[in-house]
Amino acid sequence: MTQLTHKNVHNYFKINGYHLNAKDLCRVGYSFIKEGDVYERAIGEFLLDWFDNKDYIEMTTSGTTGLPKVVRLEKQAMIQSALATGDFFGLEPGDRALLCLPTQFIAGKMMLVRSLILGLDIDVKAPSTEPLAFNSEKYDFVAMVPLQVQNSIEKLKNVKKLIIGGAKMDSTLEAELLKLNGEIYETYGMTETITHIAAKKVGESAFSILPNVKIEKDNRGCLVIYVSSISDEPIITNDLVELINDKQFVFLGRIDNVINSGGVKLIPEQIEAKLVGKISNRFFVTGVPDSVLGEKLILVIEGEKQDFAPDFFDILGKFEKPKEIVFVPKFKENENGKLLRKPTLES
Repeated sequence: MTQLTHKNVHNYFKINGYHLNAKDLCRVGYSFIKEGDVYERAIGEFLLDWFDNKDYIEMTTSGTTGLPKVVRLEKQAMIQSALATGDFFGLEPGDRALLCLPTQFIAGKMMLVRSLILGLDIDVKAPSTEPLAFNSEKYDFVAMVPLQVQNSIEKLKNVKKLIIGGAKMDSTLEAELLKLNGEIYETYGMTETITHIAAKKVGESAFSILPNVKIEKDNRGCLVIYVSSISDEPIITNDLVELINDKQFVFLGRIDNVINSGGVKLIPEQIEAKLVGKISNRFFVTGVPDSVLGEKLILVIEGEKQDFAPDFFDILGKFEKPKEIVFVPKFKENENGKLLRKPTLES
């Protein structure tokens, strides 16, 4: 069997209802760059990059595995990632998909690559926080960030399989999604892994890895990922995990966020999970310098100041109770709606 290359376009592929081949898509790309809206120009640039003669594209990483940097992603690796996604989620040629993510980022690019390689019938819409508003179409496969999902609850009945990534999904949103009938997954991945390398159904605690992925923990307790089709070297993350077996792991939190308070190591994400549903506004816990403890744990809440009863934090362990509560008018976040803790605290 001839190996798929980035020049291949599946016979079933459609974009906005039209069957287009590689030459057609390049013409569309030129048109988008010349006359399109901002989101269309990004799509046009990607299409021209994808069908050129280079065997890679360049991307800026999100900073998950260190400082943001420009990396080269092999197009063949992106194809293998698309095939693994199709295998894991049972996607078939002709399935209807929706692109509602910015194509400047890897998640948006990969929705296009999956469609080209797997033969999906993809609708392209301008990225927005309410991607299903005024849209009554039914889709087999959609990718969104949590903010988009939160604003689309009523319309998700029209989506058969939904994957959620780009930012951690909180327990409140997860509880809402458990009431729905569709197949809804939270994904785990980053630019360096060409989007997700693992996924878990809403309500499950452990992520299951995609085909051709291997995992282990380093001496810090952080996840190490091996994907031979992407990199000859292991991808070392800063994500603390518990390994269930060689194909499943539970995400505990970011090692960058760990608070060392008087010699006790506290994982903010685990403390936050206990407070979900008790605090109506958005919040997070973090550590700030303290002359006695080294770091003290504080609770940061979005919005106006409020008072809490003396027993409010009894659900937390002795060392998990905040030493101080800080109120911030508006949290800082990135384009995917991901909370930026440090900039928020600095503000």
